[in-house]
Amino acid sequence: MGKIFKRKLYDKLLEWKNTQNGKTALLIEGARRVGKSTLVEHFAKQEYEVYILIDFNNAPDSIKNLFLDLTDLNDIFLQLQQHYNVVFKRRKSLIIFDEVQNCPRARQAIKYLVADGRYDYIETGSLISIKKNTQDITIPSEEDRVTMYPMDYDEFRWALGDEATSQLLKQFYQKHIPLKASHRQTMFDYRLYMLVGGMPQAVNTYLETNNLSLVDKTKRSIIRLYLDDFQKIDPNGDAERLFMDIPAQLSNNISRYQPYTILGNTAPEKKEQLIQALSDSKTTLFCHHCTDPNVGMSLYKDTKRYKVYMADTGLFVTLCFWDKDFTENIIYNKFLTDKLDVNLGYIYENAVAQAFASAGNRLFYYTFPKDDKHNYEIDFLLSRGNKLTPVEVKSSGYKTHKSLDAFCEKYSSRIGDRILLYTKDFQKDGMVQCLPMYMAGLV
Repeated sequence: MGKIFKRKLYDKLLEWKNTQNGKTALLIEGARRVGKSTLVEHFAKQEYEVYILIDFNNAPDSIKNLFLDLTDLNDIFLQLQQHYNVVFKRRKSLIIFDEVQNCPRARQAIKYLVADGRYDYIETGSLISIKKNTQDITIPSEEDRVTMYPMDYDEFRWALGDEATSQLLKQFYQKHIPLKASHRQTMFDYRLYMLVGGMPQAVNTYLETNNLSLVDKTKRSIIRLYLDDFQKIDPNGDAERLFMDIPAQLSNNISRYQPYTILGNTAPEKKEQLIQALSDSKTTLFCHHCTDPNVGMSLYKDTKRYKVYMADTGLFVTLCFWDKDFTENIIYNKFLTDKLDVNLGYIYENAVAQAFASAGNRLFYYTFPKDDKHNYEIDFLLSRGNKLTPVEVKSSGYKTHKSLDAFCEKYSSRIGDRILLYTKDFQKDGMVQCLPMYMAGLV
């Protein structure tokens, strides 16, 4: 088991255990190396008297074959206890199906295992699309689902031994007051988080070495792992190219991701499959255009128009500089001190997308005509109660917000808070709250 970091998802696992009491299994989805197995095994050790973890990446056929015939559950449980050298206890034992997509029959068995009621079950699934390996089985309805994201800013600070920042930032946010003298250091700390990212392996490398070049090597190894998995999904390399092109598509400042620039004349059905695989991988975040900005935005989601962000901004930064074998320390240092001579807007935008998704928000944006040749664009739309919170992201300290103003005038009756996320300290500009980037997860 890897290094144990404090993760917010732990509380959701505990809530599931206490409220469901064995009535459902729990499926934890997420990209590879995001920390699913480590978290679940830590949870098992803390909350159960007995547990086993069946890693279907390397479990022997004798274990996988147990789930082909479910007529004698007593025999299955006896075989598992013998193989893993444990003795199960009724309602005090957890069976973990790790990388469950590699044993579809085990997932199908969940229906009967849950009905049996003796033990609890948690499944984990990662990049290779679970859907692809479950076409011929019955998906259990007795299954709750949660998504595990890379570490958010709070979790990153906890990993660094800082338990205070998240609590204090929440107070500053709620009281609508600036940090003043502390802002500069806090913004520096947030840029460090953007560079390292929230993949536990990268965070651990930073903690052990304090060397951003070595962190970059760790992130590159994770990206190469993802690329290998995309090759398994699509040996032609189209899925890999869709993934690799994310930074370029965002930096071009276009209003939607354009897969046809990569896939060319690929058949529409094949395009949809590849895009779905990119989404299913959980390495990415899809932000859909909303055709009618109102509460209940899922009803107005444009499935053909979307932006694609990376689920981890640290990996995104490394992918931006993939043209070199390594990202030089000078690039990291210039970014940390806010002196890198490139347009960094899309990196901050990715960080905000990650913060919103980690906090449980589905991602939407909106564009509307400014004139015959130009559009206004709202980077993110959040639903809060019966009102919308439009969010504009600025990588600089400028507090101009023409798109935000035009949107709020056009849909004034639908608007709650108006948020500008930027690199300066908190201030009010009319009805707009100008928030520092490190408060994105609190919006």
